[in-house]
Amino acid sequence: MIGAVARKPPDRRFALLFGVMLTIAAGNTALQSVLPALGRELGVADSAVAAAFSVSALLWVIAAPFWATRSDRHGRRAMILLGLAGYVVSLSTCGAFLAAGINGWIAGGTAFGLFIAGRLIYGTFGAAAPPAVQALVAGETSPEERTRALTLLASAFGLGTILGPAVAPYLVLGSIAGVRIALAGPAFVAALAGAGMWIAVRVMLPDDRVTAGAPHAAAHGAASAYPSIGGEPTGASVRAATASHAEKVGWLDPRIRGWMVAGVVSGHAQVMASQVVGFLVIDRLHLAPAAALEPTAIVLMMGAGATLLAQWGIIPLLDLSPRALMLWGLGVAGAGCALTGMGGSLYAIGTAYALASLGFGFTRPGYTAGASLAVGADAQGEVAGKVTSVNGASFVLGPSIGVALYGVGHGWPYYIAGAGCVALLAYCWSALRDGVIVAHDV
Repeated sequence: MIGAVARKPPDRRFALLFGVMLTIAAGNTALQSVLPALGRELGVADSAVAAAFSVSALLWVIAAPFWATRSDRHGRRAMILLGLAGYVVSLSTCGAFLAAGINGWIAGGTAFGLFIAGRLIYGTFGAAAPPAVQALVAGETSPEERTRALTLLASAFGLGTILGPAVAPYLVLGSIAGVRIALAGPAFVAALAGAGMWIAVRVMLPDDRVTAGAPHAAAHGAASAYPSIGGEPTGASVRAATASHAEKVGWLDPRIRGWMVAGVVSGHAQVMASQVVGFLVIDRLHLAPAAALEPTAIVLMMGAGATLLAQWGIIPLLDLSPRALMLWGLGVAGAGCALTGMGGSLYAIGTAYALASLGFGFTRPGYTAGASLAVGADAQGEVAGKVTSVNGASFVLGPSIGVALYGVGHGWPYYIAGAGCVALLAYCWSALRDGVIVAHDV
């Protein structure tokens, strides 16, 4: 049981929990980075690839608050093990179905349909681990150490968005026992890594289940954003896990409404840009699916690196206000999206996508901080939870919208995303002030 006196967690235990978060994020983004090539290899419609993103994100958004509550009542370790088990079973199942399609044992469309079913397991049960990991760290740290420890823990998701695409091309395997693994390799390797983490957690973490009705700890579990390419952390889940929920705040509360609008629009623009970039690389560079993995990984790593540069380097250096973060970020992101849509070479696509990602690296902390500053101390937890929900919701419809526009023209998702950024910039210019919303604009 977690002790009543908060203390700094042992370094070895924190490293283990950091590894859990990193493994989940890296494995998920590694698989996502090869999905466009997999879809083309199996001959399925691009919309099926978008559905694979969307269904797991939808279930994650629904399930994450449920598992966060259960971790408060039934123990952190149990929920971490459940989340890792769901992660392993999902990836193993997905890998098996993909391999069956690659080897021609079942039709490509059938294989991908079963793959999507496997992703349902991840969306439903994978969401159990991150809230429990956060709550465990929060419960074992002093108030002075808590924010720093949780922020460092959340950075594992950001690092995973770089690590996953970086290693994915190396995980494309040959044949094993006469069975072609090929592009299904990242799913199998990620499942093995997850199984290793499950064993480590089972052995190294003590059972912290509590008796019925007993208080668990001052810290509580909070839903985490969906770990996806373009889904970098904003710190909202850290506040949701540690801040007060005493004051209830509605979605239409005029104090936060404008910031929520900014989050929804900019989030969908970012997801549209990130989820079709694999298809753009394949089609603009005229590559076979297998040959597109390394160029796609390069583009995605450039984008993830630019986002983290913004959040970990530029923003602390410039110390901009939330409104300024939104305005500058939307301007840069809009330009980057438009240039990505026009890119015709790997260099052009990569640098333009990095520019767009740099801009979005400003906007996420912008609306997160703006919503936080708009309310008092008693509403911080409520608002942070809503920001996390907005971040996850972008991955439910964003991929399908992006792929539908891509079917009209390869540059269309980026032109529409850029136009959306410009329109939102105009709205933010007139409607938002730091900490408040101009009344006549809402």
